[in-house]
Amino acid sequence: MSILEQLSPADGSTKNRKRVGRGQGSGMGKTATRGNKGQKSRSGYKIKRGFEGGQQPIHRRLPKVGFTSRVVKPYSINVNKVKQVANLEEITLETIKSVYKLSKEITKVKLIGSDAKALASKIKDENITTTGK
Repeated sequence: MSILEQLSPADGSTKNRKRVGRGQGSGMGKTATRGNKGQKSRSGYKIKRGFEGGQQPIHRRLPKVGFTSRVVKPYSINVNKVKQVANLEEITLETIKSVYKLSKEITKVKLIGSDAKALASKIKDENITTTGK
């Protein structure tokens, strides 16, 4: 003996669907709750995403933001101006940090300047490069 056919929703938990456009007697006839005239009352009306009634949309008013490259750009040191780096016997990230103030986040260094190419033989770290052509 099954009681599945006797199940019903609790009182007040369900409502009848609003049926519009089914005659004046229903209270939702004639304009079918769409108001009078205009684009919104027509069938097939769809507002475009981001449309603000002719006003410039917010996604066009605000500047473009949001892209940050994941490629780590090296910190540049001009060896013509910073003579302490040029005078080092062995150039590594630690020796540069000992004579030149660098933050902890910096992992790559590029030595620039006219004397930088001559320092290529002193470099002992793969995270340090020079401008050499």
